[in-house]
Amino acid sequence: MITITAFAWVPGFAQGHVKDLRVRWALEEAGLPYQTRLLRQGDQDTPEYRALQPFGQVPVLQQDGLTLFESGAIVLHIGERSEALLPRDPAARARAIQYVFAALNSIEPHTAALAAVEVFHADQPWAPLRRPSLEAFARGRLTGLAKALGRKPFLDGDQFTVGDLIMATVLRDLGDRPVLAEHSNLVDYVARCAGRPAFIRALNAQLADFRRAA
Repeated sequence: MITITAFAWVPGFAQGHVKDLRVRWALEEAGLPYQTRLLRQGDQDTPEYRALQPFGQVPVLQQDGLTLFESGAIVLHIGERSEALLPRDPAARARAIQYVFAALNSIEPHTAALAAVEVFHADQPWAPLRRPSLEAFARGRLTGLAKALGRKPFLDGDQFTVGDLIMATVLRDLGDRPVLAEHSNLVDYVARCAGRPAFIRALNAQLADFRRAA
């Protein structure tokens, strides 16, 4: 049985956004059963857990002696076992992987920095000065992504892939912020991905774990 680690509790604004959601979603798309190991406060800092995840983050996947951390790496590992996530065609497969890296390297650093200054540092005197440049960087990247997506249902056309899974979770974390809302095709894209039955099952499972641990 696949086991993934997740936090037993996070503040309300983070519920439904912790990165084990990506792994749960991938497992649901692939039709692979899993169980969760919930970490309570401080568990992520124990020597035992740091031996699995040196940064004390979630998720970690464990199965048959294999231990993996970093959500992107885990999702790609799951994708190797499912054509629902990684196409068999070599070129399509490469493009799907390309968008995983694009989401994590070209988009998320800028969108996450913008969200952080608004959520975690809003009361700092430097925040109003820093926010415009962060917003400009994020806007530039999202404009490029919106052009690349165009009118296609998914990033590589008609087929949902692991690239869409990671990209949609990155964009979804922006909520209704203007940098996303001004691109109607990206808003529709996020809604299309988040409307997939596998995503809904994964989200409900994460929220259920929070409720049980409350």
